Amino acid sequence: MTSGNGGDDSGEIRVLIVDDDFMVAQVHRRLVERVPGFTVVGEARTGAEALRSAAELRPDLLLLDVYLPDLSGIEVLRRLRGGDGPDVDALIITAARDVATVRQALHGGAVHYIIKPFDSETLRARLDGYREMRRLLGEGAPRQADVDRLFGGAAPGAPAAPGAPGGHMPKGLTPESAGLVERELRRAGEASASECAELTGLSRVSARRYLEFFVQEGKAEVRLRYGTAGRPERRYRLTSPPP
Repeated sequence: MTSGNGGDDSGEIRVLIVDDDFMVAQVHRRLVERVPGFTVVGEARTGAEALRSAAELRPDLLLLDVYLPDLSGIEVLRRLRGGDGPDVDALIITAARDVATVRQALHGGAVHYIIKPFDSETLRARLDGYREMRRLLGEGAPRQADVDRLFGGAAPGAPAAPGAPGGHMPKGLTPESAGLVERELRRAGEASASECAELTGLSRVSARRYLEFFVQEGKAEVRLRYGTAGRPERRYRLTSPPP
């Protein structure tokens, strides 16, 4: 995984979308651009175009389909890893769900693998996780706990994921987004679901699910703020001290 390739000084994570279907690529573009800290720098329709664009645009991350009209996405990944090309990460987004393809993506160094069709929160969570991995790698020598997170597992006896007994999140929630909500809530001190959604880039509904989950797990408390009319506003604050 890269920790930055020097292609942009803005701090934005630069994304190249590789999909032969124009409409699908446009949907992916819109989803990516809704996630804070990410920007789409280009699109490619073929494997050859993906390799050229990666060399020219120097993105940080490819959203890479497997089924392309010339080279497979797996072959694109193999060539990027095996040659003198740019140091770029790849997140596979594909309808391919056979074991051989998943293994090849894993062995090729893909940072994650999303099976089509998927919902927007799935991609957002994977991008949030990727951004967190880059942050960890950019902070100097990682600790063992950081390395465990980067490699997708915790050491025996290590703390569970944020708010999750035994490391298991309820369906539809992810540790990456939970960590994002927790960090922003800690910075804010106290926030409503709407304010938390604005801080994290999540939808209001998603932000409230994470906040209510924290309350359920005893990690946060909620108070009601009454206005002049309508229902009282639920405001959340963490009860646990910072790590």
